[in-house]
Amino acid sequence: MDRLVKVDVKEVEILFMEGQKTTTNFTLTNLMHTMSVAVCLSTKNSSFFSFNNQFSIIPPLSSSTYTLFSQPSDQPPLTNPPDAITVKTTMLPLGKAHHDDLRRLFSKPGPHVFKDATLPISFTGPHVIQHLISSNTQMTDMDIWCNKAISGCFGDQLTVLLKSAVVSGKVGLVRTLIDHRGDVNDKDDKGRSLVSLAVEAGHVDVVNALISAGCEIDNTVDHVLHYAAAKNRVDLMDVLFRGYKNMDLIDSIDFNGRTPIHISAIHGHTESIKFCLSLGADPEVLDVNKCTPLHLAALGGHLSAVECLLEVSNYTKYALNGQGKTAFALAVENDRSNVYDPLHLGDALHRSARIGDVNGIKSCISEGANMNGKDQNGWTPLHRAAFKGKTECVRALISYGGDINGVDNNGYTPLHRAVEAGHVEAALVLIGHGAKANVKCLKGIGMGVALKSDCSKNHCCYRGSFVQPL
Repeated sequence: MDRLVKVDVKEVEILFMEGQKTTTNFTLTNLMHTMSVAVCLSTKNSSFFSFNNQFSIIPPLSSSTYTLFSQPSDQPPLTNPPDAITVKTTMLPLGKAHHDDLRRLFSKPGPHVFKDATLPISFTGPHVIQHLISSNTQMTDMDIWCNKAISGCFGDQLTVLLKSAVVSGKVGLVRTLIDHRGDVNDKDDKGRSLVSLAVEAGHVDVVNALISAGCEIDNTVDHVLHYAAAKNRVDLMDVLFRGYKNMDLIDSIDFNGRTPIHISAIHGHTESIKFCLSLGADPEVLDVNKCTPLHLAALGGHLSAVECLLEVSNYTKYALNGQGKTAFALAVENDRSNVYDPLHLGDALHRSARIGDVNGIKSCISEGANMNGKDQNGWTPLHRAAFKGKTECVRALISYGGDINGVDNNGYTPLHRAVEAGHVEAALVLIGHGAKANVKCLKGIGMGVALKSDCSKNHCCYRGSFVQPL
């Protein structure tokens, strides 16, 4: 005979409730026609589980119901493999025995004792799933436990748990809860979608799972690209843009009239700014206070963001916000001296070099201007002074560390520019301070360029050498 008793279930499910004692029942039936059967029930975790009747006797062809108790606990004792009820049996010819006799009978293993069944114990209910969600460790077989626990969940519990799993970033649990009809389009108390919650929490895998499951967003409340920009999460921004490509996310505005590029600028996130620009974002767009992204980047003193925005729009440097202030004015008000140069001092330094204002040059440098800052053509202040023939400015700029052999976008040095414009004295000052006369520009032109001088032979002599005329 294979077994003496039959069990009415293949697995015992017990509802787990945090801090409470719970129970579940199962039934054993004696398969013997003429003989009683003694039964012994046990589990591995005897401190957590107990039975109403660990040792019992079942008369022939009769059934007996047993109760499994779980002790109060803050968390379910999930193990791998799961705990199980072991059902041991033995024939009892006399049909009667005391409790101690049964204990002694089952304590001596041998052919008289049968192991009739092993019943896995599974925990059900929302408290189990919440434990899986809140667990800091990545527990193995988490999805299996979740699938079993779902049978004890009712009503809106799955949706509440889904929201919690989204925030926690447990993507496997998110997918399982969605598969079991957790409402993927549930909203929070602000009317925001689950995607908003996932983006705010920074879980790109969860965002992908929600988009794949058909989670819808509303541009008027779901400022998802703004949340991603605030975190400088270009990966999230890319997933959102691709997932909702039919929605104009890049130009969507929040309650302050700000687009994602505004938010990127506020936080100084250059990578996010570049991503927004690559998708066609307007670098000159205004928020409700008529602030451009440059205004906000300058207000925060974010140098790399300021430089990035200036590369794509020269106009915004002079744009006035709702209070009539430029980005530079905001930087000054908030003592953001690190952005003074690209916003204003660089312009002032170039202007002083152009008009020959030595005092202006000294003032700009003392205020923190970048000595070798370049304009849109790659010209430094020294290029500008050399081209204009402002010799005293050339001397001043060199004395403050101007790059004598620096090249512009066409590969020209300040000496090239002085020669090109025919300013002999400026060229000689540059050469006298170490400018390389044999440096070639990107176009391959060396210093054999003619100087427009008053020299009768149309060449310029310097220490026995001369610059050849064209």
